[in-house]
Amino acid sequence: MPADAHRTKAAPDAGRTEPASPLTERQEARRRRILEACARLASRGGFDAVQMREVAESSQVALGTLYRYFPSKIHLLVATMQDQLEHLHATLRKKPPAGETAAERVAGTLMRAFRALQRDPLLADAMVRALTFADRSVSAEVEQVFRRTTAIILDATDLADPTPEQLSAVRVIGHTWHSTLITWLSGRASIEQVGADIETVCRLIDLTAPPRSRQS
Repeated sequence: MPADAHRTKAAPDAGRTEPASPLTERQEARRRRILEACARLASRGGFDAVQMREVAESSQVALGTLYRYFPSKIHLLVATMQDQLEHLHATLRKKPPAGETAAERVAGTLMRAFRALQRDPLLADAMVRALTFADRSVSAEVEQVFRRTTAIILDATDLADPTPEQLSAVRVIGHTWHSTLITWLSGRASIEQVGADIETVCRLIDLTAPPRSRQS
């Protein structure tokens, strides 16, 4: 496949993102339709099935309007991943993970997240590919994905006052989770290997706890 085969055509002002000011109710509804249309197309045909014109038609917005919200296909798919993580986070908050230690709770949470993505592999593959292809113009959207992942992990730890070392461990765990998604989607790791890797890296949470916490 050519090196630039994944690149997508962007609007002439592709450096722009949607307005920083809060969206009106009507704009938010339009954005929601766009994200839902993107997810549907990706679920049916993966990364290549998400074409901006088809997304516009499916969400009933003008193509130019779509580009004002999302300057490119990559922007759109990364935003879709952030949206999917938001829904997952809300679900996890309603049913917090079980486990005696922070490491067990985080591992359980991330495996629940993994299984949620596993149920829709084409959508998962499309979102992760977009995250991999994203350049600096998509940095704001990518940052939101990693912030949401970090928030999910921190909630799972149930730690009132995590240490700087534990916060560093959370970031490493987040990076590892995204990496295991890539290796699984590319067929280079089994589900069992993913689970083992997640459990191993989550032990960092307990290993970086203050000595007293480890003894209690």
